[in-house]
Amino acid sequence: MNLTEIEDIYITGNALNGYYKKEYLYTYLQMYPDSIKVNIYPYPNLVPAQSKYGEKYVRSQPNDTQTDNLLKLPRE
Repeated sequence: MNLTEIEDIYITGNALNGYYKKEYLYTYLQMYPDSIKVNIYPYPNLVPAQSKYGEKYVRSQPNDTQTDNLLKLPRE
């Protein structure tokens, strides 16, 4: 249940389609902020983040839920 442990994320419905590494999405979102939404209500934006150790990853934009919405999506 840690965002930095996510390696790949499946993206659909915009310029990207398929599985993408978290580091690629980090860079993509730096160039195109607010371009990817998490497919779970309230549909927050995916945003780039960096751990205290410099690891690049993505998370959902903070809202009133206690758990990041990205962690609520189904996993394979």
